[in-house]
Amino acid sequence: MGLRYYSTLTQVIIVGFVCFLCPGMFNAVNGMGGGGQLDPKAGNNANTALYSTFVVFGVLGGAIVNLGGVRWTIFGSGFTYALYSASYIYLNHKADGSFTIAAGALLGVGAGILWAAQGMIMVSYPREDEKGRYIAIFWVIFNLGGMLGGILPFAINYNSSSGSNSDGVYIGFVVLECLGACLGLALAPPSKVTRDDGSSVVLVKYTNVGREAIEIIKLFVNPLMLALLPMCFTSNFFYTYQFDHINGALFNIRTRGFNNMLYWGFQMLGSYLISLVLDSTRFVRKTRGYIAFAVVFVVFNAIWGGSLALHNKYPDGLELQDRLDFKETKRASGPIILYLLCGIGDALYQSFAYWIIGALSNDNQLLARYIGFYKGMQSFGAAIAWQLAAKEVSVGHQLIANWVLFGISIPSMLYVIWRIKEHSEDISAKHDDADSYQEKTIHQDGIAA
Repeated sequence: MGLRYYSTLTQVIIVGFVCFLCPGMFNAVNGMGGGGQLDPKAGNNANTALYSTFVVFGVLGGAIVNLGGVRWTIFGSGFTYALYSASYIYLNHKADGSFTIAAGALLGVGAGILWAAQGMIMVSYPREDEKGRYIAIFWVIFNLGGMLGGILPFAINYNSSSGSNSDGVYIGFVVLECLGACLGLALAPPSKVTRDDGSSVVLVKYTNVGREAIEIIKLFVNPLMLALLPMCFTSNFFYTYQFDHINGALFNIRTRGFNNMLYWGFQMLGSYLISLVLDSTRFVRKTRGYIAFAVVFVVFNAIWGGSLALHNKYPDGLELQDRLDFKETKRASGPIILYLLCGIGDALYQSFAYWIIGALSNDNQLLARYIGFYKGMQSFGAAIAWQLAAKEVSVGHQLIANWVLFGISIPSMLYVIWRIKEHSEDISAKHDDADSYQEKTIHQDGIAA
C-alpha cells in the first residue's frame, strides 16, 4: 500500500527533506571548516553567535511550536539558513565578518525553533516500537543533504587552488535552503495525522503563553532533564574540533568537500545500524538502551584515540600548499577514514539521544519541550566550543576537553537508561477524563490555540 499523506511516515519524510535542504546545506557549509573560508575566524565567531541565540530559542522552541504550530514555524525558520549562506557571499567580497556574525545570531533563532518542531514530529508521531526506525529514516534523509551538499563545493572547487569557497557554491546553497523553507508548508496539521493503527498523534490540550512559560521553567528542575545535561552539552561540542582541526586544517578545499560527502554519507549508515538495536524485538527496552550505549562508548573512544594520534602527527595543522588531497592515498587515507568514522559516531550519538528522549513520554507537547531543552543545552556547549576555537585555545586542549566531556556524560546517560520503562507514560491513556484537559479551537496547524 502506498504512503498516506496523513500518515506518520509521510510527515517524518517531509520534515526530513526540509532538514535535507536547510540544516543539511548548513552542515555542508560548516563541515568544510570556517564556513568554507581559508581564514576560519569569521565562521567561528558566527557559530558562536549562532549557538548563543540557539541556547535561548532552543529552550523556547518547544513552547513556540506548541503555540504557533509546526508548518509556519518551520517555514519562517528555514529562511534564516538561506540568509546565513548568503552572508558568505558578502564576506567573499568585503572581507568583513560582521554580516556573517549577525546572520549567525539570527540563524540561532530560526534553528532553535525548527529543530524543536522537527524533534516533536520525529519522536512523538511514531509508535513506541517504531521510534528507532523513524529516527533512522529522518537521519538518512537529513544527512543525504549534507552528503549531496558536499558534492557542490567539491565539483565547483575541483580545480581551484584557493582556500575558500567561490560565490557559486554559496548561491547554490541559498537557492536550496529557500526551497526547504517553502517545503515546510507541505506538512499536514498534526490534528489530522494518524498512525497506521488508526490512533491520532495529537491529544488536544489547552495551552497558552503562561502555561508554556511555566512548563519551560519546570524543565530546569526536572531530574531527568538535569541528568541529561552532560549528554546534551557534549552532543555538538565535538563539531568544532572535527570541522576546523581535522577537515579544515589538514585538507585542501576540494578534499574538504569530498570529506563532507563521506562524513554525512556515513552518518546514514550509522543511524541505520543503531536503529536495528533500538527497535529490536529480541530485547526489552532497557537492555536495548544499554547495548546502544556500549556501541556509542566504544566508537567515541576510538574516535578520540585516533584524533589524538593524528594530532600528534600534525600538531599545528598544515600550510595551504602542503595540505592533504584525496588523490594522495598514502598520506590522506588514514585521516579521511578517521573523519568518516567521526560522521558515524555523530549519527550514533544523536540517534541514541533522540531515542532516549522519545522513550520518556508519548505526549507531543511535552516532547516538543524536551527536544527544545536538548537542542538548547546542546547549543550552549557548541557556543563554548566555537568560542574556544575563535580565541585560539590550543588544539590539544580542545581535544582533551572533548574526550573529558564525553567521559563526564557517561554516568548520567546510564542513569537515564536505568530509569527508562518498558512503555512510555502514555498521556492520552492516563487522561481520558474530559476534566483533565480543556479543549479549545484548533488553529491551522492543529495545535490548541
